Amino acid sequence: MRLVFFFARRQFGKVITPLTVFSARMPVAFMSFYGKLPKLDKRLQLPSQTAELIRERVASINTCLFCMDATRWYAMKTNNTARFDALEEYQTSSLFTDAERAALDYATELTRNKQVSPDTFARLTRYYSEREICDIVWLVASEHLYNMTNIGLNIGSDGLCELRPQRATTTTSGSSPHAAKEKVPTGSR
Repeated sequence: MRLVFFFARRQFGKVITPLTVFSARMPVAFMSFYGKLPKLDKRLQLPSQTAELIRERVASINTCLFCMDATRWYAMKTNNTARFDALEEYQTSSLFTDAERAALDYATELTRNKQVSPDTFARLTRYYSEREICDIVWLVASEHLYNMTNIGLNIGSDGLCELRPQRATTTTSGSSPHAAKEKVPTGSR
């Protein structure tokens, strides 16, 4: 684990909280399972910027502050923050293509409702192949896993970058359970 912590410090300037929480308690399981997820992400056929936007959208809906922080940190490294800043307005912003809007609508609906309307799915098929749609489903599902793991263990932002305040999101069953508890990045844990 020392080697993993060394590389985390080198990359992020600190050992990120999920590593300390999971690795300290279940090092073999954590490394084998969570080590496979990024390998699968590398096999996606979607453009990486589309994948980043989908992950950020799901994390924002689920209010996973660590995931939002980490994804924004990565976007800063790739100079892609303008689109992240406009993500709440993706449906009307000129920064997004019609294909990206269709993918983000699909991800939003799947995350919030746990199902997708036939119209949303039909619009998605106009822009993406069956394989790319499977990639989108994978991104939503795996991001949801990350989000629920971090939220369930009270892992918030690690202060890797400044997060924009999130507006409370509403689902069909009421308010998001995390919208009322706005957490402020603490810098480090």
